[in-house]
Amino acid sequence: MSEEAQPLLHGDSGNDELVRGLCCAEMELREYPGKYIVRSTDPYTVGHGFSVDRSHGVIRPLEGDLGSENPLKVSTIYGVAGVIRLLAGSYVLVITSRKEIGSYLGSTIYGVASMRFLSCNEALKELTTQEKKDEAYFMSLLKIVEATPGLNFSYDRDLTINLQRSSQLAKERTHKPLWKQADPRFIWNRNLLEELIEAKLDPFIIPLIQGHFQTIQFTLKDTPVKLTVISRRCNRRLGTRMWRRGANLEGDVANFVESEQIVEYGCFRSSFLQIRGSIPLLWEQIVDLSYKPELNLIEHAESSKVTQRHFYDLMQRYGEVLAVDLTDKHGDEGKLSHAYSVEMEKFPDVRYVSFDFHNTCGKGNFDSVQLLYDQIKEDIDKQGYFLMNAEGELLMEQKGIIRSNCIDCLDRTNVTQSFLGRKLLDIQLQKMGLLSSNESITAHNNILDIFKTVWVEHGDEISQEYAGSHALKGDLVRYGRQTFSGLVKDGLSALSRYYLNNFQDGMRQDALDLISGQYNVSRGGPSPFQQNALENISYLPLASAVIIGGITLTTFSLNQGRNMQHFPASILLAGVTVGVVALVKANGKQFCSRPRLCGLY
Repeated sequence: MSEEAQPLLHGDSGNDELVRGLCCAEMELREYPGKYIVRSTDPYTVGHGFSVDRSHGVIRPLEGDLGSENPLKVSTIYGVAGVIRLLAGSYVLVITSRKEIGSYLGSTIYGVASMRFLSCNEALKELTTQEKKDEAYFMSLLKIVEATPGLNFSYDRDLTINLQRSSQLAKERTHKPLWKQADPRFIWNRNLLEELIEAKLDPFIIPLIQGHFQTIQFTLKDTPVKLTVISRRCNRRLGTRMWRRGANLEGDVANFVESEQIVEYGCFRSSFLQIRGSIPLLWEQIVDLSYKPELNLIEHAESSKVTQRHFYDLMQRYGEVLAVDLTDKHGDEGKLSHAYSVEMEKFPDVRYVSFDFHNTCGKGNFDSVQLLYDQIKEDIDKQGYFLMNAEGELLMEQKGIIRSNCIDCLDRTNVTQSFLGRKLLDIQLQKMGLLSSNESITAHNNILDIFKTVWVEHGDEISQEYAGSHALKGDLVRYGRQTFSGLVKDGLSALSRYYLNNFQDGMRQDALDLISGQYNVSRGGPSPFQQNALENISYLPLASAVIIGGITLTTFSLNQGRNMQHFPASILLAGVTVGVVALVKANGKQFCSRPRLCGLY
């Protein structure tokens, strides 16, 4: 068995110590008046540590003993996620609690339960009045970062690389620090690790992935089978649902997620990989208080090269690409879909399939996705999936990738990916000999229910990270049809998205741009927050006050209108109400929360 595929069993004397030594699994945080000290209490790296000066954030490896000074506070932490430098100094992000969420190839996988930024900002008193205001806003963004959902990690296993790719890499790679093994695209905290890397603190550098991790076991014909679903969100175009659409000039797309379905049975390991990502064109959808803001294609001198760069990168990484477009063929979506199809005509090596999901599955019939599967089955069979045995021998290889998208790459996309995952699970189990060639997991209701639950929760997690709410259409995955309770849940999720998109996502986008390095903080330049007065007002209270005021005036006008003596006043108040509504409609964008640190591209 190759070392890359070898389960890492805790307690093995040689290999285990080497691999576990890559990252500290438990640390002690000691807080002093002038510094922080982080010291490993992990048996494999005990004594290793570093200090951070609280005045300027200077990081130094520990040398010698800790001295006789008593700390103000001592606590346990479970990882250092990185360092960010703002106007007044540095802020160190530490993992203060974790939860065990499963195992992967013998390694324990954890989810981040809580994080905290340690402030090293004694220079705050030296800032100008405006800089202090800016720093206060930056610190409010760090609070948003602390609550980031869907962050997962392992102390001894690289989660950023899929099973097939991992098996192809040299086994010597596993002796390197985890951050050196990892795919930079999927390290959520990649930009925050720079100072730790420069200080050569490899045992403390933990790559975090954002996405979803879930593993379950079931019994099929008295045989135990393990199913794992891992998703990895790309960090190249991090953002919120409305403020990161389409592609940037480099061809990186919003909401790009790699999802892997892994099946383990006996001596076999198999995986099937899919990807999703926003339509790779330059386009936007700016919030303006309407439920569905207008979609706009952006004209740019580099527009024709954006799609080319995107698919060239995919082909280099995954091989043959099948692009499945699930958008509507009418309205704004239809215009965008048409523009996409026109661009795809320029790429004969990429098959483009347009499938109007809403039109075909409009009655809530999940099984209608079978029509899409029938169209692409030949491509799926050709691309295949990955399969290896206990000796690390390659039995099958996935030679391409299915790239699915709708507008958000959430609801329709997740229904479609779960359907394809179910089809491939049948094929994987058939190849392993657990199902005959004409059998399916649909004949085993308990297994099918488990599978559906995993993919529903996968969709919810991806949606929470991008849109801030649960995924819609979860009923189609769970039950194969839309239910009344599902309609209610979808309605509440849609309202939640509307609220977040219009009144909160501007700040959330700023937080993502700050920690991903899209915006770099520097002293001496103009403040990014010196906007006009309207943009500095809290968005939701202002919009609410205007709308409620308009309703109140309308009601008062109608009541007064019953007395002819007050008829002129009623007309005047009614006119004011109409004017207020028109003002809100015309200036909807000004009432919405907008990011201030970076532009759309």
